[in-house]
Formats: sequence, structure tokens, C-alpha cells
Amino acid sequence: MASWLKMLKDLTVRSHVKEVRTPPPMPSDEDWVKPLSYLRIKELLSASTDIVFREFILKGKQDIQCSLAVVDGLIDKQIIDQFILKPLMVDFAGELEKMDLTQKTAPDLILSRLAPANEIKKIDKLGDALDGILSGDAVLFLGEESALLIGARGWVNRGVAEPQTESSVRGPREGLSETLRINTSLIRRKIKHPSLRIKSLKVGELTRTDIVVTYIESLASEDVLNELYDRLSRIKIDGVLESGYLEELIEDMPYSPFPQVTYTERPDVVAANLLEGKIAILVDGTPIALIVPVVFAEFMQVSEDYFERAMIVILVRFVRFAGVFLALLAPSIYIAVTNFHHEMLPTDLALSIAAGRENVPVPALLEALIMVFALEILQEAGLRLPRPMGQTIGIVGALIIGDAAVKANLVSPIMVIIVGLTAVATYAMPSYDVAIAIRLVRVPLMILAGSLGFFGIGVGLYALLIHLLCLRSFGTPYLSPIAPLRIRALLQDTFVRAPWWALKRRPHLIETKEPKTGGNS
Repeated sequence: MASWLKMLKDLTVRSHVKEVRTPPPMPSDEDWVKPLSYLRIKELLSASTDIVFREFILKGKQDIQCSLAVVDGLIDKQIIDQFILKPLMVDFAGELEKMDLTQKTAPDLILSRLAPANEIKKIDKLGDALDGILSGDAVLFLGEESALLIGARGWVNRGVAEPQTESSVRGPREGLSETLRINTSLIRRKIKHPSLRIKSLKVGELTRTDIVVTYIESLASEDVLNELYDRLSRIKIDGVLESGYLEELIEDMPYSPFPQVTYTERPDVVAANLLEGKIAILVDGTPIALIVPVVFAEFMQVSEDYFERAMIVILVRFVRFAGVFLALLAPSIYIAVTNFHHEMLPTDLALSIAAGRENVPVPALLEALIMVFALEILQEAGLRLPRPMGQTIGIVGALIIGDAAVKANLVSPIMVIIVGLTAVATYAMPSYDVAIAIRLVRVPLMILAGSLGFFGIGVGLYALLIHLLCLRSFGTPYLSPIAPLRIRALLQDTFVRAPWWALKRRPHLIETKEPKTGGNS
């Protein structure tokens, strides 16, 4: 009886013990710099079903055991079949022995005569083979410790389409893509000069994301370039899936609400910034390019400013800066005037505002905060919902909620007008990041206005000015050319834009090697 109970207990224990599988080995830091080893490559990658190893034998004076390693879905199969396997296994199969094919001569012989691929080179490091295979290239192993890296990338991509976030009435309609090489080719089409540099790097311990740093060597500041490379080299992160990861990791003051790196999805904007001596960063897998350094005035500019005539641009820029003023200060001024400074209003207007607020049970500050908070909810809801529904929520929701709030005597009619004007002024700003920063700063200014009136607004603006004066973007003052004051830059391309025939020098916003246009660049 005891033996039967022991057997039953053993069966019960076995039924609850899961099979323990040995996890596949992970590449160590030392693996990336170790000499090439086909067995180690196969050990690291063979556990993944999308990685294909095509093994075959080349029969020459010596039989060479070969293996072609690729990732299914990242390669162009026509390149693999027509320009790698077919020449080696069919076209030259009977001539290999005559060509003196041995283990020692195979790499150079295939490189020079047998493989008609466009991109092909010898590699001798384990990390080069891993990077090549996992990036979509083909690696042809010739024995155990010799290999060729062959360019065979080919996957489905979105292609070149019109930018969604930077539409314009006049100008190019092409935008950046998620494919890195498409983006670099778009920039090459704009700037056909040997001084244009495109440098490739990898960021991310696990994702090994390809990024590109591009600049015009005869224009870009070496100090800014060295600082950028230093900040990129100090990044320690598991993965980079979008350029926003890099933006947060390389900016000067991460706790500031104001962006210190600008971004765009238009290749013409990237090219225009490169011509001003700036540096662009492209990240594989995202259509957004980062540009450094940047100053605040440039967030009020769009590409269309340089396609229209100068007088039209002056008017449009005035409207944008007026929008910044209204978006930042309109609710605060209304609160300060309503609570503390009634004498600043004409009598009829003051009586009209008082009549509208007669039955409102909350003070002006709380009334404004409620409406601003409701506006933020509507904006976020409209942004996250599908586009047709988002537009409906944004328009209908604002009308219904605003009208219901006025009829219920929760807010006054003038407050609905103020908040609506503030929202429209926010949309007039070209940069979404700056608009977000203005929305963040607006709330403390409203609280200061409700507590201290115009004195509180002055204190808040003074603190904001000090913060902006302290900001730097890769050593460039954020409020340049206002502080430090540069009259020429102010008259050329800040609040106004001078005609093209008057722009004899590049903007004095950042340091460049060649200040004159039409010089070495």
C-alpha cells in the first residue's frame, strides 16, 4: 500500500512540474568585437524561425562549406536568388576548380568575379555579421571564420507621401519616410554637393537602431558637432523606437517645458536648415528628423515663409506672434481686470461683463480654470479619436458644452469667448511643442493673475523671461537674436523676412563656418 501511495505521489508531482527549457544564448558585450565564428552565429540566431540558413558546398580545388544567413521578410529574395545563389551554384559551378578556388582565395574571388551584387564587402568580426543579418543584409559564410556581407535589403515600406503634420499651400509635397535610406536620398536630391556628410551610428542596446547624423561640413560648427557626438555616445538605453527618444536624451534642459530640439517631416526643411549650418538627425523607423541647434524664433517659422513674397510673410508672422501673446495672456488679463482693475475698462464694457457674471456662483479664476480644463479635455479627445469623430467632438462638443454652461450660469458668456479665442490663437502656432509649452505656462499665470492682478502677471512673465534667457540649445542662446541682441538677424529673418535679394549673409542665430551665402557652400 505504501509503494502505491509513493507512485501516486510521484505521478502527481510530475504532472505539476513544467518542462524546463534552456533559453537561447544572448550575445554578450564581448561577442560584438570577437572574431567571426559561424558556429557562434548559428548558436545565437538559430532559435528564431524567421532567420534562414541556406547551406551549400562550393566544389573547387577544395570543397568549401558555405552558408547564407538572412532574415526572411527583410531581404529582397530576387537579389539573393539572381545575384548570389545562382552565380555560385549554377553559372560558375563548372569553372570553380579552374579558378583555383580554395578556402584562402574564396573571399577575394567571389568578391571580384563571382557575385555580381552591388554592395559586398569582407567582414571579420562577429558583431559585423550580427548587425548585417539583423539589419536585413545577407551574410555569406565561407567556412568557419570567413564571410562576405552583401547588401540585399528589401522590405515593404510606405514610400514618399505628403506630410500630414506640415501641410502647406505652396511648396514640395514630399515627406520623409520610415525607411532611412529613402530619407537620405531625399536630402541628397536637395543638396548635390560633396560637402554634405551623412554619418551612420547605432543607438540602443537591444534594438541597435540605425541613426544618421547629416550636415554640411563647410558650414556646420565643429564644436556643436563634437558636442552632439559626445551626447549620442553617452546614451545607454535598451531601445530607440522613435526620434523623440533621442530628443529627450540630448536636450540641454530636460525639465523645461520649451523644446530645445526642433523636428520636421519635410526634406526641404531639413535641407534649408543644413544650409544654415545646422545638423540633422534621422532615425530609422520614423519619418521625423531632429534638427539642432534651434532658437525660439524659429518655432514661429514655416517652410512656406520662404516660398511666398516677403511682404506677405511679414503679415503672417505678425499674426503668429500675436497668437502667442493671446494664447499666453488672454485668460490672465481677463481675470486680473475682472478681479482687480475694473477702472481699466470702459464703463459700458464693465457693466456688460458684470451683467454676464451676475448669476455665476464661482470667482473669475475658478471659472477660467474650469473652462480651460474642459478645453484641454476636448482637445485631447479630438486628437486621440479617429479623424472624422475627432473633428465632430472638437466642434460640436465645444458648442454644446459652452452653450450649456452659459445657460446653467456656471460660466459667463465673455469667458466662453476668451477661452475660444485662446484656443484659436494656440492653433495659429506652427510648432505643436511650443503650443503645449504655452498651454502649460498659461495656468500658473492665471493663478498669479487671480491672486495679485497685473503685478502677478508681471512676476510670472519676469520668471518666464529669466527661464528662457537661461536656456541653451547646444550652446546657442535660446532667445537669440533678441538676447544677445543682433540687429542684422532681427531685420533679416526673425519677426520679419527680408527679400531674397537682400539676404547676403546667413542668419546670425547660430555659429557657422561660412557666414556669407554663396561662399564655400
